[in-house]
Amino acid sequence: MSDRATVFIVDDDQAVVRSLRWLIESVRLPVQTFASAQEFLDGYDPACAGCVLLDVRMPGLSGLELQQRLAAHHRYHLPLIFVTGHGDVQMAVRTVQAGAFDFIEKPFNDQDLIERVQRAIAHDAVQREREDQRRQLRERFDALTARERGVLELVVRGQSNKAVANALGLSAKTVEFHRARVMDKLQARSLADLVKLAMTVDGELQGDGARR
Repeated sequence: MSDRATVFIVDDDQAVVRSLRWLIESVRLPVQTFASAQEFLDGYDPACAGCVLLDVRMPGLSGLELQQRLAAHHRYHLPLIFVTGHGDVQMAVRTVQAGAFDFIEKPFNDQDLIERVQRAIAHDAVQREREDQRRQLRERFDALTARERGVLELVVRGQSNKAVANALGLSAKTVEFHRARVMDKLQARSLADLVKLAMTVDGELQGDGARR
């Protein structure tokens, strides 16, 4: 798959695929097409940027099942825009509640679809930047030693250097050293910044545990 922001079309109806491809390419966006949800999954690369246009009803895996597979196996996946002639309010609500970016019923207005695709691509870019920032933060946290993590845990609870020293059996000067190292490794500019970073990391780790 492409590293550029690409629109991936997943539909078994080749007439629909040709129409969508022509429309998307008319605004100079790269397009890749797949005749089934399984074909898309077989080639899916989480590093790809863009969005997915897909039908709900297809032979084999349905669009809804594709959505479930992506959500189950990937922390973040491409924004999904369902484009279908078989939709209803209940289905639209179900897909959006499950994380779909949008739901479009046929017949649709060409300009409206293009605008929704462009919004999905913009959303994807923002989310990828946030994911990259989270990854960098986790890597910085992983670089902490066990002692530094112990100091961090007590500091973010609001304990003074003296209290941390007593709790860990260290001198106040040693605690100050470890605290400075933690600040440096996590690139925290202040105690408030350190607390926010620690809360973010804790939330990320809890989220990873829930996914497992």
